[in-house]
Amino acid sequence: MLKNSDILIRLILAAFIGGLIGIEREASNRPAGFRTHILVSVGSTLMMLVSTNGATNGGDSTRIAAQVVSGIGFLGAGTILRNGNTIKGLTTAASLWVCAGIGLAIGQGFYFAGIITTLIAFLSLMYLGKLEKTILSDVYNQLTIVGRERNGLIGDIGTILGRNNITIKNIDIREIKKLESGDSIIEINLSIKRPVGSDDYEFIQMLSLIEGIDSVEIDGIK
Repeated sequence: MLKNSDILIRLILAAFIGGLIGIEREASNRPAGFRTHILVSVGSTLMMLVSTNGATNGGDSTRIAAQVVSGIGFLGAGTILRNGNTIKGLTTAASLWVCAGIGLAIGQGFYFAGIITTLIAFLSLMYLGKLEKTILSDVYNQLTIVGRERNGLIGDIGTILGRNNITIKNIDIREIKKLESGDSIIEINLSIKRPVGSDDYEFIQMLSLIEGIDSVEIDGIK
């Protein structure tokens, strides 16, 4: 049996570690932030403590841990759905999954692995995104489309991109104006990779012909 002091240390350490990763997600305005990451980390630590305690009485200490690893996927999926048409939620889902793993490690008393994983995750979230943009700045183009929101708009844009063998790296959609009619004017930002030698003017013209689109800009070219 663990001492109460050991249990307290593990839970507090898990809260601190989960909060550290959660602060970065909160600062980035992601759907799962400070409190969510703390709860995931502390909760998984508690479950591992319960599992470890059960093992001393003849139980299997891996069963609860295995359920935590599979179950955290539902929470991660919620963060992806929360972001709608953008894939940014994948990073937050991954950070929640990592937090669950860290919590299990801390609950097991595997402090070194938990702390090193936390440092790697935190530094990755803080700096690797910027590094990725720097490295890929010459590979991907920034496409900005402004138009009236309607059903099928994203699909029509995707069709044009597909016909031109263009790969989408990232897509982000935000409302920039609400009309009196109740419709919305939206701005669609896409990071795209185009074939070498593609014609900017022809590509912009094709997108401009789509119903509801007001303006198209690629790397400052309209």
